[in-house]
Amino acid sequence: MTSETRFNSHIERLLTTTVRLVNALTPGLDGGRPVTPPTGPALREVVAETVLGVGRDFSPSAADARALRGSAAEAREVFAALEDGAADRAAALVNAMLQHSDARPQLDANGRGGHTLHFHGPDDTFARGWAAGIAAGLAMAIGGDAGSRLGLCSAPNCDRAYVDLSRNSHRRFCSTRCQNRVKTAAYRARATVG
Repeated sequence: MTSETRFNSHIERLLTTTVRLVNALTPGLDGGRPVTPPTGPALREVVAETVLGVGRDFSPSAADARALRGSAAEAREVFAALEDGAADRAAALVNAMLQHSDARPQLDANGRGGHTLHFHGPDDTFARGWAAGIAAGLAMAIGGDAGSRLGLCSAPNCDRAYVDLSRNSHRRFCSTRCQNRVKTAAYRARATVG
């Protein structure tokens, strides 16, 4: 990403984790394959794996995992609104997420002698903290004119979310696999015509 739109590393991690949560915890299609969100103990395991190493590691309870599934569903709506070109709707959705999570900015020591801006809920519980972080990360992206870097895969039969952290900001696919599927289909179509 260029220096004008470069997120700080904490915001990048929040957005990347948000994408992973959205893709793991919301139904849809992934390269033509149905995505069925996990339930029960599997939900808790997927949430724990997804957030492991991002900020402080907590072991989510079953209730935390269910709450985070709700936050992921809200975030998916934001990605869909941005994909549809409905920036005002995306902003309204994020504002509701910020209010619901009661996100509060706080400077936390980063372990390297400096501080990093984090967003917390009114308490430090797993679900409230992540809900606040997800909302704040989306707000920073949209408010920083980087909402165009958030999207849903444009490959046929795929609706997985992505955040474009590339320098040229031309990403349209959730993965290299989907990009290759589209390129292969286009190549085959040209070969058939020619």
